[in-house]
Amino acid sequence: MSEQLHQVTVTVNGVTRRGQTPARRLLADFLRMDLGLTGTHLGCEHGVCGACTVLLDGAPVRSCLIFAVSTDGHSVTTVEGCCDPDGELGPVQQAFQECHGLQCGFCTPGFITTIAAYLEENPKPTEEEAREAIGGNLCRCTGYQNIVAAVLRAAEILNETQLEREREAPHE
Repeated sequence: MSEQLHQVTVTVNGVTRRGQTPARRLLADFLRMDLGLTGTHLGCEHGVCGACTVLLDGAPVRSCLIFAVSTDGHSVTTVEGCCDPDGELGPVQQAFQECHGLQCGFCTPGFITTIAAYLEENPKPTEEEAREAIGGNLCRCTGYQNIVAAVLRAAEILNETQLEREREAPHE
């Protein structure tokens, strides 16, 4: 007996995507296997490590704990969607590169999406606030010093970008 498939329409990284998926397929598996977006990594598969974090309607969620069918009609942002519109590294990705926050890279997609969402709400974090922001994401390589530095650098980049926009269009 074959498993019943459900139609799912999700806007992923700004693009409407459709697929058929079993009711119990996890969002992380749907993104990786059905849509070919392999940037989202599965670590613990229990929602503890944060490696699978994506943004669901702008809020960070563990994609290993959400069924793909429950995201029908919603918007999902993966690490692939955290780049600039021209395809260059986005502010958080650029900061990770500059601050050597990547380490082995396995947990990085979850950190990138978590930090991107955090900086939307808190554009000028202190070091302590940066540490708190990434408290739900685990990295097994080493310490978190470079990742914290990347959070602070990403905030600088975002603020510099905002200032440049204001200078270019002061009356908008």
